[in-house]
Amino acid sequence: MKTSINFKAVKPDSEAHNFRRKTFDYIRKELTSKNEYWQVDKISDRIQKIEAYCKEKSGRKLQCNAMPVREAVVVIKEGTTLKDLHDLARKLEDELNIRIFQIAIHKDEGHWDKETKDWKPNLHAHLVADWQDQRTGKTLKHQSFHYSRMQDIASECLGMERGTAGSVGRLEAVGFKIRKKEEELQALEQKLNNMKSQLGSGTFKDLIVKNTNLFGKQQVKTEETIANFGNTFRLFNAELQKSTDDLDAKIRRITELQREIASLKKENTLLKRKNTELLTDSVVFAGEKKKYLDSVILALKKSIRYERMKHPDSDRSDNSKLKEEMNNICRELSLNSHIPFSAFEQIFSVVELATALFSLLSFGPSNEQEPDYIPLQKKKKKKKIYRG
Repeated sequence: MKTSINFKAVKPDSEAHNFRRKTFDYIRKELTSKNEYWQVDKISDRIQKIEAYCKEKSGRKLQCNAMPVREAVVVIKEGTTLKDLHDLARKLEDELNIRIFQIAIHKDEGHWDKETKDWKPNLHAHLVADWQDQRTGKTLKHQSFHYSRMQDIASECLGMERGTAGSVGRLEAVGFKIRKKEEELQALEQKLNNMKSQLGSGTFKDLIVKNTNLFGKQQVKTEETIANFGNTFRLFNAELQKSTDDLDAKIRRITELQREIASLKKENTLLKRKNTELLTDSVVFAGEKKKYLDSVILALKKSIRYERMKHPDSDRSDNSKLKEEMNNICRELSLNSHIPFSAFEQIFSVVELATALFSLLSFGPSNEQEPDYIPLQKKKKKKKIYRG
């Protein structure tokens, strides 16, 4: 089985849906008892805390367009437990600072197979996360490789195959949904046409009840015949209305999916255009490269602090051992976060930056707040001495 995790802005009715505080017509109520739930805060309470901390930390209100609370739907398997999801939550917090405060496992959603009539469960879990950066008070900022790492973490913690990454995978999934919905739509239209043709066919002659009188002539038994026609038409009308409603719902859903796939195609076009700019425009490439290296430096500093916290008493006075420890930190970060090792080689080619990173590993952070980047010091000009 494949799994995937994608965070989006939390919806206003997320808690009602996740904790089954309302009745929904697309769930099997007899399976709801198999669901599992866990929470630390209500969404409204957590948002208030986030806003207060942002004001305290930055002196400003949280931006109105910020998404401080986000929700992910994670594909799970039958044996997935709350412990597995707590492990996933801890890993997301350790590596990406994403703090999960609500989890809901749903085992009561799915659909009935049209052909086999078997129940096909849609096993998944909802993770609601605090998206605030505890260092700045603002919302977390992640690079593309961080979102790729999220998929790796979900796969590792849940013991499932990693799903297709990025917009291409979502585009394929939406396209598949549209094809399936169109097939269902055709089946419904065929069913509707069959019912309409039956209404005009001769099969209704069987509903007429007759008997033979004393003179050997057949007479229609009016009451029984009317009752047969009434019952039959009621059944047909109910089935016709249900099919019509299903047909309308399928058409609406196909329209929504087509709108979504158009949006994803636009997103992919923008990504291709950006990729072209990176390959052809040296200024754009330099800017994106600096952003990327800055994010790698932040991740490296975090890993160094974590290593010092794990081994605070290690003797780091030997330069060769210090270099070996730093090399191991870089290799592990490269492997876990899919960062090319050449990025670390480029970072350590800057003497002042390398010195600062080794100092952080040797002595830990200074009392002052550490800047997001290490500025390069300019060489002082030598003063000319004029001799008379």
